Amino acid sequence: MKLPPLVTLCLSLAFAPMLFAATAQDHAALQQKLTKTLGIEITSLTESPVPGLLQAVTSHGIFYVSPDGGKLLQGTMYDLNDGMNNLTESAMAKPRLEKLKPFEDQMLVYKAKNEKHVVTVFTDITCGYCRKLHSQMKDYNDLGITVRYLAYPRSGVPSKVADEMESIWCAKDPQKAMDDAKSGKSVASTTCDADVAAQYRLGVSFGISGTPSLVLEDGTMLPGYLPPEQLNQALSRIN
Repeated sequence: MKLPPLVTLCLSLAFAPMLFAATAQDHAALQQKLTKTLGIEITSLTESPVPGLLQAVTSHGIFYVSPDGGKLLQGTMYDLNDGMNNLTESAMAKPRLEKLKPFEDQMLVYKAKNEKHVVTVFTDITCGYCRKLHSQMKDYNDLGITVRYLAYPRSGVPSKVADEMESIWCAKDPQKAMDDAKSGKSVASTTCDADVAAQYRLGVSFGISGTPSLVLEDGTMLPGYLPPEQLNQALSRIN
């Protein structure tokens, strides 16, 4: 028997919360399975751009998983109908900005007087291109680009470099200590509550594998060094 349209609508509205609850429960169970199996934190689990495939934002980047949790994919997804738009990178942009906020008071900031843009740079004091970027700090600042540093010791944590970077963050004058370290000078060893390990783990969750890595104002990430003018152009395109 065919039901009247109004009755069909009422039934649909009545069962909608039940369907949503079931989906939420399924996602929660799948998140627990992924966490247990992979040993990583699952920040969110949502529909991916590919129908029938879920997108998991994790502490180690984005994964794609089948709804039953039986199949897992790791890689970059592109939209061929939208100029090879990097969908994986776009999906990470907003979570990156949200994750950066709690670290703002830990950042070592080189502020531009006439600030137009803000870039967060994951840096390592032993990295050649990190030193090159730092040597041009005045040029970035003169273009209105504020540079905010977070520590990403490439040798991991714990390590000698991680300890040296903690000494920079804990120095009486962290900027001078960073200037010295980036120019090859030694920095006096000291400790404090600066959490270099947490900064490093944040970089890992962003998918960083090398330094410098730049997080722009819209949350997109540029791996590697960019000269001041090129970085300014990249920033101007997103505003």
